[in-house]
Amino acid sequence: MRPELFGPGRRATTVGILLLISMIAFEAMGVGTAMPAVVADLGSVSSYAWPFVAFTAASVVGTVLGGRWCDQRGPRGTLVTSPMLFGAGLLVAGTAPSMAQLLVGRVLQGLGAGAVAVAVYVLIALVYSERARPAVFALMSSAWVLPALVGPPVAGVVTERLSWHWVFLGIVPFVVVAVVLVLPAVRDLPAGRPARTGAHGRGIVAAALAAAAAVAALSWAGQHPTGLPAAVVAVVALALLVPALRRLLPAGSFRARRGIAAVVASRGLLSGAFFTVNAYLPLMLTSTHGWSLSAAGIPLIVGALGWSSAAAWQGRHPDLSRPTLLRVGFAFVTVGIAGLLAVAPSWGVAWLSLPFWVVAGVGMGLGFSSLSFLLLARSAEAGPGRVGSDSAAAQLTDQLSQATLVGVGGALLATTTSPAVALPLLIAGLLVLAVVGTGIAGRTNPL
Repeated sequence: MRPELFGPGRRATTVGILLLISMIAFEAMGVGTAMPAVVADLGSVSSYAWPFVAFTAASVVGTVLGGRWCDQRGPRGTLVTSPMLFGAGLLVAGTAPSMAQLLVGRVLQGLGAGAVAVAVYVLIALVYSERARPAVFALMSSAWVLPALVGPPVAGVVTERLSWHWVFLGIVPFVVVAVVLVLPAVRDLPAGRPARTGAHGRGIVAAALAAAAAVAALSWAGQHPTGLPAAVVAVVALALLVPALRRLLPAGSFRARRGIAAVVASRGLLSGAFFTVNAYLPLMLTSTHGWSLSAAGIPLIVGALGWSSAAAWQGRHPDLSRPTLLRVGFAFVTVGIAGLLAVAPSWGVAWLSLPFWVVAGVGMGLGFSSLSFLLLARSAEAGPGRVGSDSAAAQLTDQLSQATLVGVGGALLATTTSPAVALPLLIAGLLVLAVVGTGIAGRTNPL
């Protein structure tokens, strides 16, 4: 397997893919650490959420349009232009003297990041054999581990010793190197022929913009969960989102119909359940149990290590059934989330978060890598010229499920007496989603 990934004909492509994923991961981990300093310099606390909302909404548009472009023209153009767009966003944000310019940079970053992720999947489908793909997805998972471990502390030191501007600007060299390494593989790819638009393609731009607006609105409503305005915004957002999703997702996704629709639905359930807990776990440990911020980050680190280890293991076993591994992964995530019900209340045992979140991380390493493999396999079975749009649909469910469920958590915190009351309710709801995912995992097998 190693020669196919790192042999003379593949080494630059594999390393380039890892750098593309790593640049997005470092940006995601570092910017969150630096954002308090950014907002203090350029704006006020009331504008804290907008750099994140701008990135998320733009990434929805980049994801959808990048997938469509890959299906129509092949991934060659997207693999060159989207990292350059991401890099331009880093430069604009890194030199920003005002909040307005920062938001422009975040929009460019979101557009580039969304399109990059889709184009990488299409590249993997074209370049690597089906047997090698589990190992490729294992490497992609490992590309998130180093940024998760060193990104926040490095960003903190850079912000304190130099300036928050260098948190953005310091990633630009990674973008340049990644593009240079991917170019040899890109040159050998066919440019692609324009695909027939068909019913699914009509109105794709309008649907992408509607979904982006809905994500931004839901994020705002989650930040302001009380009062009539937030309720009205949430209702309008859902009214925009539902018809947009009918256009953007494979038919039957809401029912988890067998095949690619079940893969897309499973991706939303798995990501939504895990990453929402990941977002609120430090708050649970600090506010309810009095842990320091540094100590509260330890469960996230061990969870990331569990994810990477499990992803590496599945990569060494390409002959295992991926629907079965997905079900096992969902079961592990279910156990990990259920264990936090013994942590979240005020009477809970805080240290149990460590072993249970390792279990959840192992589940993600098995489940997420299996979903990535199944996505390419089922998309190929559904018909030619579908990998880009189906990869975009899976990534879109990631973004929407996380935005919606994190917003639900914010609403619970705002409407209950304390995190010790709100977070057990949130954990219980996410546990239901994980159980549902375990039940539908078998539907990813079309037989």
